This record gives sequence, C-alpha cells and structure tokens, in this order.
Amino acid sequence: MSEQPRRPRKPGKPYRRPQKDPVRILAFEALRAVDERDAYANLVLPPLLRRARENDEGFDARDAALATELVYGTLRRQGTYDAIVAACVDRPLREVDPPVLDVLGLGVHQLLGTRIPSHAAVSASVELARVVLGDGRAKFVNAVLRKVAQDDLDGWLERVAPPYDEDPEDHLAVVHSHPRWVVSALWDSLGGGRAGIEELLAADNERPEVTLVARPGRATTGELLEEEAAVPGRWSPYAVRLSEGGEPGAVEAVRENRAGVQDEGSQLVALALANAPLEGPDRRWLDGCAGPGGKAALLGALAAERGAFLLASEKQPHRAGLVARALDGNPGPYQVIAADGTRPPWRPGSFDRVLVDVPCTGLGALRRRPEARWRRRPEDLDGFAPLQRGLLGNALQAVRVGGVVGYATCSPHLAETRAVVADVLKQHPDTELLDARPLLSGVPDLGDGPDVQLWPHLHGTDAMYLTLIRRTA
Repeated sequence: MSEQPRRPRKPGKPYRRPQKDPVRILAFEALRAVDERDAYANLVLPPLLRRARENDEGFDARDAALATELVYGTLRRQGTYDAIVAACVDRPLREVDPPVLDVLGLGVHQLLGTRIPSHAAVSASVELARVVLGDGRAKFVNAVLRKVAQDDLDGWLERVAPPYDEDPEDHLAVVHSHPRWVVSALWDSLGGGRAGIEELLAADNERPEVTLVARPGRATTGELLEEEAAVPGRWSPYAVRLSEGGEPGAVEAVRENRAGVQDEGSQLVALALANAPLEGPDRRWLDGCAGPGGKAALLGALAAERGAFLLASEKQPHRAGLVARALDGNPGPYQVIAADGTRPPWRPGSFDRVLVDVPCTGLGALRRRPEARWRRRPEDLDGFAPLQRGLLGNALQAVRVGGVVGYATCSPHLAETRAVVADVLKQHPDTELLDARPLLSGVPDLGDGPDVQLWPHLHGTDAMYLTLIRRTA
C-alpha cells in the first residue's frame, strides 16, 4: 500500500519519514490477502517470505520466524483480540476499516502474545501504521495500543470475557478465540466436560509440528531421522516430526518426492484402510477424493508393496494435478483421473478397498488453517451434507462384496461424521461396521468405537474421523 501524502507540520517539528520494517510489512500484506482474497495463510506466506529473502539480503531466518509468528498468532487469537480492541475504541468494530484492524491485531498480538517489550510493540506498530495507513490513522493505532498495553492478557480476559458460570460457551469463545458455534459443536463431539473442551480449544491455538511421511519403498524413517531437526512420529511407523525450525524443503527425500508433508492423523487413516481385514482378493484400490494427494501417495506406496493397483480420483482438475505430482515415482501401478465421485465413471463392485476423505468444514485442522474458524458458518454444514452422503453412498457401490470402505473427514462435527454414516447405512443394509480401533495400534483414547475420532489435545494430530464399513452382500 502506498504512503499517504505528507501533511504540514507545526514549526519546529520537521517531518520524519516512517521507518519501514520489512517483517511487519510482510505480516500486514499476508493478513490483507487473507481478508481481501479469502486466501489461506499457509499458501500466501511462503511466496512472501521467498520474495523477502530474494529482495533483502538482511532478511534472515529469524525475520521469517517472526513474520510467521505474527501472522499465525494474530489469526489464531483474532476473536480474543477483537474483543479487547472493541473495549478500547468508541465505535463498533465493523465501523473500523479492515486494514486498521489488521495493524491493531498485529500490535495486540505483540503486546499480549509475545515477549516483545510493550514500548517496542507499540512503537513498531505505529511505524507500520504510518507506512501502510498514513499519519492520521497511525495516531488512532497509537491511542488504542497504549490502552491495550495497560494490562496483560489475563487481565484483559477477566474484563472482556463473560463469566463461565453465566455463559460457558461465550466465555470459552472469547478466552480461546473460537466462534461460539464452533465451541458448541466441538463440545458436543467431545461428549461434555469442561476440561476436555478447554484442552481442545487451547490445542487449536498452538503451533502444529511439521510431520513428514516416509513413503514405503521410496524412503525410510531412518533416512529422515538423519535430519538435524527430526524426531520419530508418535503413532505412524512412517512418520517423522520436525522440531521447531525444521524446514521440509531442505529435506532431500521431500525434494525428490520420496517423502512428503503429511499430518500423522492423515497417515493413520490411510494405514487403517490399507490394513482392514478383507474377504477375497486385494488387487484394486480407490481413493475417491484424492486431492491434494497425501493419502493417495501413501496408499499408492502401500498398494505397490502388495502388487495392487491404485486409482486416484479427484473432481477438480487442478487438484488432480497435485495428486499426480504426489504420486509421481510411485513404485507400483496407479492412475490419476479427474472425475466426480458422486457420478463415477467406474463400474459398481470394481474395487477391494475404497477411501473417501470427503470435503468438509475443516474444523479438525484449525491449528493449520486458523483463518478457517472465522470463515465457516453453521449453514455451511447444509451445503456439505448432500455431497458427503453422495460420496459415501457411491463408495459403497464401488466396493465389491467383502471389500472395505473408509469414510474420513478432517472435521469432528457430528453432522459430518456419525450422522452421515448413520443416514447412508440406512440405505445400505448389506453392510457392517468394522472396529477401526485395533488398526491404530498403540494409539490411546480412541473411545467406544467402532469408529475413530482423533484429537489435537489427545493425540497431537488433526481431528481426523474414520469409519470402516464392509460390504456384506
């Protein structure tokens, strides 16, 4: 954003040009892209960081880390910070320009969510405002942030969050920065209890680890563990975690497509389907919602070990291209097609194993995509419902008698998990549920079954859901 025209200054006060801070300007640009273009921070930030490194020799790894923290921290805590800013301004937040709110959010996060000294946080934010907003609005930013700096986060939460005893959902929404309806939905999925929901909401606001997958037959965990920042995964035999500061792009096996970035919950879903007991042959597998390709690449490698063929289908052509890149170099036979799983081109009963990781609200991955919590609405569930039921119903038709279907979502919302399965199975009495829990060997706290719900606060994974269904007739 260009600078505002200079304004006349009083005698004795020469104009001082604002100091451009590349880290905070980059963070501001990322937040504007998220707001204006509905972009995702995990897609916007890498090219901005790459451009900064190319254009500024002084922009180093510490600068990149600070910019990343400012962007993700501001997005994760947006609900909390908005409540605090609202208490410091004399107008509704909807009447404050969005770019001003972004600068304020960055400033509040530095004041209340980092170890940056208060005077430095205010000063840097005001300088940012002068560069991207102009001197007039910089004065407004300065006045608001000085009010915010008068208390710490705990003090502010006591002031702006309603008491838990009076309104528990709204209290948790403000304290843990989630929309109220999301708090309610997650609480229902957990089954009640204050401790569990507080732990889950807190986990959603933590920075997730980067997890790699060693694709069988192409890479080993031993190879990945030779990396300086690498430690073993918790549950998947193919998982390796990168400790803070680990860069996936620096790993040779990742650059060569022999390994990839994949959450451990996603790996467990693919492994459970691959290891589910079958009746009859095990030669043809289908990933019916394959984009962007992480599960397909793991399934393809596992299928290759057994001499099985994988068909990876994805409706969106550009996402099918991502799947093709993920599977490139797979040691066994596979094919990638762009096709609609609700109107499939394959014949009924063609496959032995079928996975449908259906489109959903993504409420299970709020650690990785914090902006999603502010974009989703309860009515989005109505839009996904017919698609989810259609994909599962067609998956059950695609599998042969004795074969297995895995229904997965990256959302724990009951309307996207058990409700979908229950409704579809009413139309398919020729099926039976399999207990998925034994297929996640060593993973604790999997509930009563037969389905599986993973949780960030219990398992350190995204909140992946899985049901396994066998076709019986």
